[in-house]
Amino acid sequence: MTIAVVKLGVGNTASVMFALERLGADALLTEDARQIGEAERVILPGVGAASFAMQRVDALGLRDTLRRFPRPLLGICLGQQLLFERSEEGDARGLALLPGTVTQMYASTAAPAPHMGWSRLLELAPSPLLDSVSQGAYVYFVHSFVCPLGPETLAEADYNGRFAAVVGRDNVYGCQFHPERSGATGARILANFLALPC
Repeated sequence: MTIAVVKLGVGNTASVMFALERLGADALLTEDARQIGEAERVILPGVGAASFAMQRVDALGLRDTLRRFPRPLLGICLGQQLLFERSEEGDARGLALLPGTVTQMYASTAAPAPHMGWSRLLELAPSPLLDSVSQGAYVYFVHSFVCPLGPETLAEADYNGRFAAVVGRDNVYGCQFHPERSGATGARILANFLALPC
């Protein structure tokens, strides 16, 4: 199986690569449109600003490659946010694989932004991505912007309000949290992604 991890220069991709290696997967870190387009799985990770990430996507000529990718695609953290139509962060135009706008997280004195730490997965919907994942399982988040709830929401989380923690439609999936840093639950989700049919 060929797994392409998209190299955008935003965030630490090493932890994603190590997590895939622990699962016995052979992944390629690449920014090459041909390698990404021909892969059996694509993971779009990221930490940082949506506007910069999408500028990199366009500079590398990856927008159409990612939009037309027909096999399982997983966005992680910022990568999930890029799946949507738009982000308030720098007024970025996303990949529009999922409908809606990513908005700035509400912050309070009791729960400041960014949301950094462990939170529970709530309201899990049936999905092969979440096979053997328990309601209330804890996963690790680092983010200041949130994806909208909608028909594509597979799991929610709550931090100053509910938001989409896991999304999915057709071959496109996303995790707002970092599965590669989320212990056994994160490893299960990554393993489920690798097991999805092409």
